[in-house]
This record gives sequence, structure tokens and C-alpha cells, in this order.
Amino acid sequence: MVHQLLPIAAVDFNTLPQQLVLGIGIGAVYALVALGYTMVYGVLKLINFAHAEVFMLGAYTALFTAWYLGFSPQSLQALERESSWLNLLIMLLASMVICAIIGVIIERFAYRPMRSQPRIAILITAIGVSLLLQYGGALFLPVSPPPSIDERVNPYRGAYTITLSRPSDRLLGQKEELERQYQESNVAFEKQLEKEKSRFDLSPQGIALRNAKQEAERALRKVTDEIAASGRELKLPRGQMIMLGATLILMLILRHLVLYTRTGRAMRAASHDFDTASLMGISVDKIVTVTFIIGSALAGAGAMMQATFIGTPLTTFYGVSLGVKAFVAAVLGGIGNIPGAVLGAMVLAIAETLVVWADGSKWKDAIAFVILIAVLLFKPGGLLGSSKVEKV
Repeated sequence: MVHQLLPIAAVDFNTLPQQLVLGIGIGAVYALVALGYTMVYGVLKLINFAHAEVFMLGAYTALFTAWYLGFSPQSLQALERESSWLNLLIMLLASMVICAIIGVIIERFAYRPMRSQPRIAILITAIGVSLLLQYGGALFLPVSPPPSIDERVNPYRGAYTITLSRPSDRLLGQKEELERQYQESNVAFEKQLEKEKSRFDLSPQGIALRNAKQEAERALRKVTDEIAASGRELKLPRGQMIMLGATLILMLILRHLVLYTRTGRAMRAASHDFDTASLMGISVDKIVTVTFIIGSALAGAGAMMQATFIGTPLTTFYGVSLGVKAFVAAVLGGIGNIPGAVLGAMVLAIAETLVVWADGSKWKDAIAFVILIAVLLFKPGGLLGSSKVEKV
């Protein structure tokens, strides 16, 4: 029993606030992709498994746009360039537009012809489109070596620092005094070296000065560690804060669109019954197209920010893992529910971060499904969804 409790006792609770901040930043990306899943399912009752590949193509669009803006590896070798927020805006709009177009193409040529078929046929079609984009994209997109967006395209590198608690004045005073002692001992030892045969063949005086320098260095390091342990700082990565802000803004815009606009009312009507909505004068095909445009554009926004602010290398499988987790987040929050998708994404991302913080990184991917199973056992509709039973 004692052995089992040792990992928990070894956890550094001083780093917990920082880990929570990182988890919220990751959750912002999960949320943007989960919103796409929940939008399509809310109208079509379809799980668009090709949504992760739309995300991947959005990341590549951001990469190519950055290259076009002059931030390619070749131009960076020849010329140091400074970026601005305008470059990020161009990359964001390009990714959203291209992903929206790809989403419309997928819906028009893959899903619409299968709309009257059994749901299992549409599901298999979605998986087929996903595999086609993964392996077909490898024929045309750069994958070896995996490219990544150069960090210099992002003018918002670094982090905001918030001081949670300051070290004591006593420790700061000791550090200042020890730094002075170390500098004096180092200067004395360097002067003595000029009189010595070599650094490794010292006279008794040289040995004494070397020992004094080492002792001052050890004392300074000890006080520095004490200051680091007693003072707490919270770093807010600028890129992740932008991602979180953009996610919240897009969620509010989307919620307003669905609840308070004519298009949103048409979406809700079509989600209940296509035939009845058509009899009431609603163009079902148009509503479905708009739904795919919105969902795919959100995936493009998430892909651009993930690839730019976090900077992971790109392959045609770039969106697979994130797509699965975003789908889990959508189901966790209540698929079809917009705030639920964001809530599920945040819960999932924070849970993953806490598992890594507790030195359980090998379980990071499994925790998503553990949480999902637990929630569905006690609340089958998800955290904010309904528990209505549907025949699939």
C-alpha cells in the first residue's frame, strides 16, 4: 500500500496551476474540432470521420500560406524576416476558407448521394473518405521529412508571467551576497591561475582558492534552488491564450447563429426531420452545405492555431489522434450540444494534462476513453446532452 502511494506523494503540487493552464490551451484546439463534429451530427445525425483529415489539410494550408508569405526554409536562410498579426490573420482565413471548400466537396460528392441509404453505409463512406485523404494526400503533400511552420511566423512567442508568490527578502539578500562572494572568489582564482603551471597542477594556495570558489558556487546554487521553490510564477503562453480566446469567440458566434438567426432556425428544423423541413420551404441541401462549411471552417481555424502556436511537424496523419479525442470530447459533452462540445474538450484536455503531471504519460491517451465510459454509464447523453434513446 505504501508503495502505491509513493507516486502521488512525489507529485509537485507547485506545478499544478501551470499544468492546468497548459491543459486549457490544448482544450481550445480540441473544442474547435469537436464543434465541427457536433454541428454535422446535430443536423445529419452523421459522424463525419473525415473531419480529422479536413483538420490536417487546414494545417497544410497554413504551412503553404506561411511559405507564400516568405517564411519558407529557403527564404529564412537568406533573410531574417519579422512577422506581424496580419500574417497570422491571412493564414487563419486561408485555412478556414480552404477547409470550408473541402468540407463542401466531401458533403456534395461523398455524403449527399448516400443520404437515403442506411446509416451504416454512410458511416463506411466517411471512413473511406478519411483513409483516402490520409493516404492519397501523402502522394502530393510534403511528408518526409515532416515539415513544420517556422516559429518566426508567430509574433506572439513567449508567455505572460504572473507572480503568485515572491521569495522572502532574506533569501534574496542571501543570493545577492553569495553572488558577490562567488564573483570575488572566481576573480581571485583566475588571477592565481596565471601563476600556476596548469589548471590541473595547482599549488596549495591555488587549491585553496579553487575550493573557496567551488564552495561559493555550491552555496549560491542552494539558495537559488530555495528561491525557485519558494517563489511561484504562472506562465501564460501567448499563443495558447489566443487559441482560447478565439475558441470562446467562435463558440459564442456559433451559438448565436444557431439560436437566434433564420439559418439557425432552419438548421434546428432540419435536424428534427428533413421531409417536414422541406415541406415548410427550407432548402435541406443548402442547410447541410452551410453546416459543413461552418464545421470545416472551425477545423481549419483550429488546425492553423495548433500548427502555428504549438508547432508540431505535419504529416497526412496529423489529425488522426486529435480527431479521435475531439470526437470523444463531443460525445462527452453531449454530441449535438455546442457548449457541451467545448466543456467536453476542456474536461478531456485537463484530465490528460493531469495524468501527465502525475507521471502517467503512458496512460494519457487511454484516459479519454476511461472518462467517456464513466460518463456514459451514468449520463448516457453526455454532460450537457439529453438522454433520448435513438435507433441507429
